Amino acid sequence: MFIPHTELDQEPIYLTIPDEYYGNRLDTTLSAIIPELSRSKLTNWIKEGFILVDNQIPKPKDKVFGREVVIINSPLSDETKAFMPEDIPLDIIFEDEHILVINKQAGLTVHPGNGNWSGTLLNGLLFHYPHLSQIPRAGIVHRLDKDTSGLMVVAKTLLAQTKLVQQLQDHSVSRIYHAIAEGLLPPEGTIKTNIGRDPKNRIKMTTLKFGGKESVTHYKVIEHFDKLSYIECRLETGRTHQIRVHLKSLGHPLVGDKTYGSGKINYPANVLEAIESLDRQALHAMKLSFVHPSTGETVNFSCPIASDIKYLLNTLKNPEDNFDDSDIDGDDGDWEVLYVK
Repeated sequence: MFIPHTELDQEPIYLTIPDEYYGNRLDTTLSAIIPELSRSKLTNWIKEGFILVDNQIPKPKDKVFGREVVIINSPLSDETKAFMPEDIPLDIIFEDEHILVINKQAGLTVHPGNGNWSGTLLNGLLFHYPHLSQIPRAGIVHRLDKDTSGLMVVAKTLLAQTKLVQQLQDHSVSRIYHAIAEGLLPPEGTIKTNIGRDPKNRIKMTTLKFGGKESVTHYKVIEHFDKLSYIECRLETGRTHQIRVHLKSLGHPLVGDKTYGSGKINYPANVLEAIESLDRQALHAMKLSFVHPSTGETVNFSCPIASDIKYLLNTLKNPEDNFDDSDIDGDDGDWEVLYVK
């Protein structure tokens, strides 16, 4: 019996055990009848209850007698689960018929991948906006790391997605991040290196003398604290982990960065507690600017810094001088949408 692989995740498989398999184990029999499925996969499906024999849940080692009716309800593959709608709360700060602007919370993976096949921003978008299933990547045009919070734009139409992707490729989208880095950085600077996969650890990125892609980050210090710097970073390019890798290359990795950080603990107890409660890199996408794909006008969005980073900033400041969003560039702390011709 030949069963096309593309159908295995769609409809139940019905079959009758031929008499010639009398006395054989169930898992061995099924792997012989359906060679497209490995014996180990079939054994796991039997154990997980996806296979019924005469409407009963069997065991892999059960003997067959012939003429049993088998129903195989193959489980959804990880790739299939990745595009299932899920009721994940989304913080929408702006929406029209063409785009969404989202304030992504830390801990939310943007797009499904190895180890994160569900519970992603994409799953949430498909739940709240079912029509996005007709658009590649559910309208997602750029990413933030799982543990980075802040602003993202999502296209609601294919035309909007195409135009936004083109702007990203042209480096005409302005993205400004606020971060807390280890040590005391110079007042401002530009980091220009090539970034690519770390040859010693393929999960990580690193700066490279040869190969990789050109990457440019501009930064300025907003405020120095004891052993830490609160900074603003403006991306000229958008490489994977760019800010995190660039700051590490300067010897000033982001506070709380589990992948690129130094893991220093020589901070006052209250600061160390705030860093531990952060439980992520101190990086927030604060401002986003691009040309609206329909109106052709430049739109600018900003959002307050995430509460966990704000808590760390308040801990670093004097008790009588708590951090206020209004201290930065005149931002009043509320959502802001500006249209500039």
